[in-house]
Amino acid sequence: MSENTMVTAPARRRGTSSVLRATGSSLLTAILALGSLIIVWMAAIWLLRVPPFVGKGPVDVWRYLFMGEEAEANRAYVFGELGQTLLDASIGFSTGMGAALLLAALFLLVRPLEHAIMPLALLVQSMPLIAIAPLIILIFGRETATVAVMGGLVVVFPALVTIVFGLRSVSPYMVELVSVYGGGSLATLLRVALPSSVPALFSAVRIAVPGSITGALIAEWLATGQGVGRAIVAAVAQAKMSEVWALAAVATIVSISLYMVVNLIESAVLARFGFRRAEA
Repeated sequence: MSENTMVTAPARRRGTSSVLRATGSSLLTAILALGSLIIVWMAAIWLLRVPPFVGKGPVDVWRYLFMGEEAEANRAYVFGELGQTLLDASIGFSTGMGAALLLAALFLLVRPLEHAIMPLALLVQSMPLIAIAPLIILIFGRETATVAVMGGLVVVFPALVTIVFGLRSVSPYMVELVSVYGGGSLATLLRVALPSSVPALFSAVRIAVPGSITGALIAEWLATGQGVGRAIVAAVAQAKMSEVWALAAVATIVSISLYMVVNLIESAVLARFGFRRAEA
């Protein structure tokens, strides 16, 4: 056995152990989060004394989806609408994260650009999406483009701030090293800033995932007339309270689950490569 193999074997075992610990911690966090959600849900209905006709608990939602003669039809309807919402959320997520990555890179390469664009981005972020929705619909219609714009607006600003912070947290010594070897701003971005900002990128994704679902629900409610956003409004209008709670519960659980999946992947990747975790 070579000396190199003897050195790397313990390092690999330590790396595997770190990944397993991080994965176990993330799974435990996911279980506790879902359990806490159910407890808070039941406690809120009981403490606020919500009438049974209006307030439905986890047991009522379970019965609606999995018990009774209409449970199969109910599941088909709810999960069909959920599939559309996830598609819309993926469009908004891709648009927002893509724009955030592009803008963050441009800010690093062309510093004055940040001073020109960031105030505008802050202004758009501070405006309620419901207030500017009619203008967005007027410009883009009620199809996929509107879903992309509305979802992207919810995602882009918090992701942009997080990614910019990550790109600028690179060690000055690493930047100087690239400069010494003749590298410019682009080389610094690709070879140093991006690899060093992996924790911040994961943090941005964690923020963007639930945000994209919120953006999709708003777009469906105000523009497209599809998915869970539209279905909840229709169910409220028809006083189908079990359907309302089932749709809301499924969307919430999926949002938390996706967040936890990203959290799990992040923990494993950062532990594997020895990064420190960035707090969102």
